[in-house]
Amino acid sequence: MANKVKQIWAEGKAVVNGWLAIPSGFAAETIAQCGFDSVTVDLQHGVQDYHSMIACFQAMQAHPVTPMVRVPWNEPGIIGKVLDGGAYGVICPMVNTAEQAAAFVTACKYPPDGTRSNGPIRMVSYGVASSYQKTANDEVLCLPMIETREAVANLDAILDTPGLAGVYIGPSDLGFSHGLVPKLDREEPEMLAIYDRIIAACDARGLKAGIHTGGAAYAVRAIGMGFRLVTIANDSSLMAMAARTAVASIRHESPLA
Repeated sequence: MANKVKQIWAEGKAVVNGWLAIPSGFAAETIAQCGFDSVTVDLQHGVQDYHSMIACFQAMQAHPVTPMVRVPWNEPGIIGKVLDGGAYGVICPMVNTAEQAAAFVTACKYPPDGTRSNGPIRMVSYGVASSYQKTANDEVLCLPMIETREAVANLDAILDTPGLAGVYIGPSDLGFSHGLVPKLDREEPEMLAIYDRIIAACDARGLKAGIHTGGAAYAVRAIGMGFRLVTIANDSSLMAMAARTAVASIRHESPLA
């Protein structure tokens, strides 16, 4: 399967990314039919585990979305395992130095570009060489998260790491590390200035900047800023927002509710 995210970027467009916190193939199947370009299973802060990730991938397979994963940490065992399970992009949290970025890329790539072990269990018959191994190093997207003061200080060195497709901004932790309230859609001038710096640094290197947003309005704004991958909340948040809106509408319209 060609990586749809790479194709969209090659056309100069932005990727709209879904996010799965609920460990349910049915929820994944529903989200995959909603028009997203890619859908990310969250193994860090969601309720997902490896088995539910596989179920989500299987449920989404019939739909034209690129499956991605946010891993719990920068650890080669889980990185290789989610790739073997079918991820075409890996978002890695708390990458703060060039050394950590290089270790992340190394875990994602087969030799000679990295140290990923061969065994893509869902992609080919176990141990059998195929076109997957020939193209995986090019097709798999490596997206370290920039979400701390340290990462911002080391931004240029991180972005100079060979093998990255771009970076992914975690607004909540990034603001938290700067002494601000942790939240997604940031308005503080100092945070917006950091966003501008990250986008400019990515553009200068032909990389793409992604960001997590709390809703469609800020996602549109983020694309206008220069972000080329935007995530809209997650499945549980979208369900809650829709439910709250519906209930509030009923209570507003009916005196008996």
